[in-house]
Amino acid sequence: MAEGEEDLPRDAKIVKSLLKSMGVEEYEPRVIHQFLELWYRYVVDVLTDSQVYSEHAGKQTIDCDDVKLAIQSKVSFSFSQPPPRELARNRNKVPLPKAIPGPGIPLPPEQDTLISTNYQFAIPKKQPAHAMEETEDDEESVEPTSLQEQKTDVPHPTSQRVSFPLTKRSK
Repeated sequence: MAEGEEDLPRDAKIVKSLLKSMGVEEYEPRVIHQFLELWYRYVVDVLTDSQVYSEHAGKQTIDCDDVKLAIQSKVSFSFSQPPPRELARNRNKVPLPKAIPGPGIPLPPEQDTLISTNYQFAIPKKQPAHAMEETEDDEESVEPTSLQEQKTDVPHPTSQRVSFPLTKRSK
């Protein structure tokens, strides 16, 4: 064994031998610790999921089927398969649209995007001018209790929604 290798735990020796078998000759020592942390975390996740599946099935202990199911769910959730080659070939037969040279970042045409600009503003309806004048005059000469009554009689302004797309300004 190499110098310092006898001090390593068994799992670290396994990681080192796996790296060597894959042709990795040079690496930082912390790579081994990172792989070990990744593997321990993965095993804990799989065993935790296995325990959940076992409890759901009403079993007292985890068995091989629970572990297989947990691994299968991890693989299908974490790793996605590439599309079939035939589908990729058919998709790649269609050429991409030509880029229009110009200033700034080239963006696809507006009809091909999902971010069409649309803004909504709440515009309050204005009260008639004579109603505004009456309320101002009344507020000055009315007692506080009748002022509260008077405010409930005045119609509250309601808002109106307006929606429009922004258009590009020509320079």
